Amino acid sequence: MKTKTVVRHTLTHGFIIVLGLAMIYPILWMIVSSFKPNNMIFSDPGIIPKAVTIENYISGWKGYAGVSFGKFFANSTLMCIGAVVGNLITCTMAAYAFSRLEFAGKSFWFAVMMVTLMLPSHVTTVPRYIMFNTLGWVGSYLPIIVPKFLATDAFFVFLLVQFMRSLPKELEEAAIIDGCSKFGVFFRIIIPLTTPALVTTALFTFLWTWDDFFNQLLYLTNPKIFTISRALRTFVGDAGSVSNWGGALAMSTLSVIPLFILFFALQKYFVQGISTTGIKG
Repeated sequence: MKTKTVVRHTLTHGFIIVLGLAMIYPILWMIVSSFKPNNMIFSDPGIIPKAVTIENYISGWKGYAGVSFGKFFANSTLMCIGAVVGNLITCTMAAYAFSRLEFAGKSFWFAVMMVTLMLPSHVTTVPRYIMFNTLGWVGSYLPIIVPKFLATDAFFVFLLVQFMRSLPKELEEAAIIDGCSKFGVFFRIIIPLTTPALVTTALFTFLWTWDDFFNQLLYLTNPKIFTISRALRTFVGDAGSVSNWGGALAMSTLSVIPLFILFFALQKYFVQGISTTGIKG
């Protein structure tokens, strides 16, 4: 019996290790290839490079159209911070309304919000572009940041609603008996207790906005306001033109470092927010 258990555990762990290596291999290849000469990246696809150079980082950091990659990093950070602030404010307020307040049509509007989760974003691409172009927002961060201040990310509203529903109502009732208003309950009771879900919302918003390429390609037209995702596209030329794959891989490697740091720094809150969401008290 013990032999069967050991064999089963060995096979399970072996499969997990192989699967993990298969998933991490592209990242390892990207990091290693960023140190290879540009002409050896695809001719020498192995993990161990035959030649090592930092020229890719030097050439990549020079950026595009006279704008350094440091500027692109700053642009991405600024845009992500705006998106995080917008989602934290409006999604939290919307979630509090759906989870704690009573108003006419509450179930209907919550159902409408849930339906938007199943609607592909590309369906609204053309109408959104026409609207933002009419407003004169194309060529700026406004089409990406402003919707965040309107609670348009239904996933985060739903995440926060489920977390708030798990909080004991007795705390809210006790605060109201002590003379606390709805706003007081929201800021003094709900917000502090919802910290894990708020961290999860902030982390996902930052990651998704940082990695987003389609919207940034669509709305950002001036190299001075390019973000990292948009700037990386400039390293890869069209058919028949020369592509700086070394610079693209080098800057891609640098671009994932903030994400790793942010994720591991907030991992405890992230796991707590995910594991407790959906547990209704």
